[in-house]
Amino acid sequence: MNLMKFLIPAAAIVALPQMGLAQEAATGEAALHTQYIFTTLLFLMAGFLVFFMAAGFAMLEGGLVRSKNVAMQMIKNVALFSFAAIMYWLIGFNLMYPGDGWTVTGWLGPFFSTTTLDPVGVAPADAALDYASIGSDFFFQLVFVAATASIVSGAVAERIKLWPFLIFVIVLTGILYPISGSWKWGGGWLDARGFSDFAGSTIVHSVGGWAALAGAIILGPRIGKYKDGRVHPMPGSNLALATLGTFILWLGWFGFNGGSQLAMGTVGNVSDVSRIFANTNMAAASGAVAALIMTQLLYRKPDLTMVLNGALAGLVSITAEPLAPTLFGALWIGAVGGIIVVFAVPMLDKFRIDDVVGAIPVHLFCGIWGTIAVVFYGEANLGTQLLGIIAYGLFTFVGAAILWTTLRATVGIRVSEEDEINGLDMAELGMEAYPEFSKG
Repeated sequence: MNLMKFLIPAAAIVALPQMGLAQEAATGEAALHTQYIFTTLLFLMAGFLVFFMAAGFAMLEGGLVRSKNVAMQMIKNVALFSFAAIMYWLIGFNLMYPGDGWTVTGWLGPFFSTTTLDPVGVAPADAALDYASIGSDFFFQLVFVAATASIVSGAVAERIKLWPFLIFVIVLTGILYPISGSWKWGGGWLDARGFSDFAGSTIVHSVGGWAALAGAIILGPRIGKYKDGRVHPMPGSNLALATLGTFILWLGWFGFNGGSQLAMGTVGNVSDVSRIFANTNMAAASGAVAALIMTQLLYRKPDLTMVLNGALAGLVSITAEPLAPTLFGALWIGAVGGIIVVFAVPMLDKFRIDDVVGAIPVHLFCGIWGTIAVVFYGEANLGTQLLGIIAYGLFTFVGAAILWTTLRATVGIRVSEEDEINGLDMAELGMEAYPEFSKG
């Protein structure tokens, strides 16, 4: 008995370090689970905010086109999102994020490697193996690709056929966007070179802008837009709807940029997300104010459509680096974007490039500006940033131009002159968004 009195405490002393290690391991595992849960939650919350941007694009385009083309824009936006979702599952996600499965290392991922979600009821031990659920990551990346296609929709509005446009969307969202996206976000050659684009000023917005530019050039301007050496304005049907669309996009951008932090499992990550929200909002506000002031000075009256696009221009401009700048930095970066739009819209008209909603100035020009602006606050090199801009521009513009030209030569991309004059709602769909306003 006396011996046992000594042995039991001795055994306890020997076991204490082992118990401590077990407790430490359990604590570490719990921390991994916590990070997994909160990062997954970030992707899901940010994802449905970015999804709501689809409604913003639809309302913005519906308000800026003429009433005879509104239903066409609505079906295009619903259909493009739906096709993007299917193509990103079928080809895009693993093509963009190949991991160790590159077909050509750093340049091209695997084709037709469909996305597989987490097992049903994934066990906690399995959850700790990655930083977030595959389903949440897939969904978050999916809504980005749909936004890219929406940019094209507005620029080529009021004269394009429905099905050729959707064929273009299928190729853009399934192949072109994922391949170029893999160069940075998939760990490809531009990522190795140090190219920096936090949430996609170039990878998302300028890619959509380049594709839209190619389409607008090959498609040609609307009938009557440029006549006798003059630009003839074609006012949109509902500026209240366009304003609503802008505010929806503004809201969705908090998910767009905030979710691109890609982590919410620590105090530091949550703090960074809040900083991104504040900078994103500041850039939008300053872009709107800059456009408001510039149109007052240039035209003696403020232009609502320019102010709306000024806000969007500020948002695109801050997207490449929404974390590092101060609030003042976000303010002046967004303001420059608003000024760019005011001058870029009439510049396109001088080249007879008809962009119905101003998508090219907002997403392409300000996407380029935002990517360059990274050098003022981030650690990016100007030469590398320009290399990325050029690489994305060449790949997307050339690829889109080839696709647009092929579609024009085969199935045709533009409606007839009669159909364009009468409106695409009746010509392409046999219905109208505002039937009570139709003649007869």
